[in-house]
Amino acid sequence: MRIYLLSFVLFFFVFEGFCQSNESLKPIFQMINEEVFQHSEAYHNLETSTLRIGHRLTGSENGAKAEQFAYDLFKSYGFDEVSFQTFKAEGWSRGALSLKVTGNVGEREIKAVSLAHAPTNASLHAEIIDMGSGLEGDYLVDPDKAKGKIVLAYLGVLPDANPLAKNLHRSEKTALAIKYGAKGIILYNTVPGGVLLTGTASVTGKLIPIPAVCIGLEEGLALKDSLKNKGRVNASIVMTNYAGPVTARNVIARIKGVEFPEEKVVVGGHLDSWDLATGAIDNGIGAFAVIDMARTLKKLNVKPRRTIEFVLFMGEEEGLLGSKAYVEQAIRDKSIEHIRYMLNYDMTNNPKSFQSSLESSRTLFEAIGKQVQAIDTTFKNNFEGRAGLHSDHQPFMLQGVPTGGGGDTYLSKDVLNCYHADCDHINLVDKPGLINTVRFGAMLAYGIAEAPAIDTKRLSDEEVKALMIENKLEEPLRISGDWRWLE
Repeated sequence: MRIYLLSFVLFFFVFEGFCQSNESLKPIFQMINEEVFQHSEAYHNLETSTLRIGHRLTGSENGAKAEQFAYDLFKSYGFDEVSFQTFKAEGWSRGALSLKVTGNVGEREIKAVSLAHAPTNASLHAEIIDMGSGLEGDYLVDPDKAKGKIVLAYLGVLPDANPLAKNLHRSEKTALAIKYGAKGIILYNTVPGGVLLTGTASVTGKLIPIPAVCIGLEEGLALKDSLKNKGRVNASIVMTNYAGPVTARNVIARIKGVEFPEEKVVVGGHLDSWDLATGAIDNGIGAFAVIDMARTLKKLNVKPRRTIEFVLFMGEEEGLLGSKAYVEQAIRDKSIEHIRYMLNYDMTNNPKSFQSSLESSRTLFEAIGKQVQAIDTTFKNNFEGRAGLHSDHQPFMLQGVPTGGGGDTYLSKDVLNCYHADCDHINLVDKPGLINTVRFGAMLAYGIAEAPAIDTKRLSDEEVKALMIENKLEEPLRISGDWRWLE
């Protein structure tokens, strides 16, 4: 009983001290609030980028222009510590594509788009087989069914699928097609209206051995129906693409901490986009929010305890290339040991709460959120602790770094329908939502950097493994080759 009482008293004083210290956040948060409302440049900078540069494909001329644009913005805001982090990777860009179907449906051309990192040259003629949602359970019904064939699969999970089925990324569905001997894959979109989705079909960021294309929802359902009712259907896929070494640059700006300068909070978002449109939503709203968070805190001349590092990653769309390069360098120079949090903003819009990969972040994030709520009652402060994949937080998380960012976010269905598509333009951007991302994101970053103590620590390798299993991420990590734990 005495031990219990002592523990309770210690907890009470630590928690009470934490809450009292958090009172000092109020004036800074109020200044952040006023500065963003009155002077935010996030929307203006994003609009300028979409009009002057266009898409921001990694390794392209446009990509290099976007990198320089971000660098120059940081410099214009008074950052002395701005740098490029150059990395080399295997780049990919699309060339010509023809998709024709023949058989009992007659012969016709289908509008399609190549998925990265499809082969540089391919000429394939083979039978199409319906593989449902393209999940492993679909293949296991008849493991030899896909051999030598072109797989047709839905990008989502079909209504008649197993209720417990969990969807996979398009790259993981392609990896399964390759595993079961398919010669090609046709993925059809979940979005109506003939919208074509691009993106990578490679789990490694390197060339895949089979052609992979995306077609519209209506075309996919029509093909599925033909296979069911009219028998054999063949497809001819002829494509050329470019693949080769490219150089790209992450853009980094820092506000140095005054008490624990070696410790840092990384605030990141990917600057690159696909080439079908301007990437205003994916990920203009994230990247330019991060830049404006940096502008805001620099303008206010804050002096946080810990360093805040703002990073715009390139190469996210082609396999998290920039964030992997960042983490690899951090492992080499051992700075990975001093990253207390990585906050990621990827298509984040109008957050009303905070989230983290670790439940142990709750106390800190909710305490910061309480101060946010005191300024803006629309902030719900409903913390969520969960881990996910497929964005620039992933390489950090797999090295045990706690990750997080905005939660309770919202994008309309019309906006989400343009994900990775040719309709991702500035007219989709919710300006008030973008301003909220900047306001609350800057408050979270400063709140963590200024915290007297951070209880959440970097996870050990075994703790990372347990976190991945707990969040049901083992299967996709095994498919992608990122599951490093031996049996």
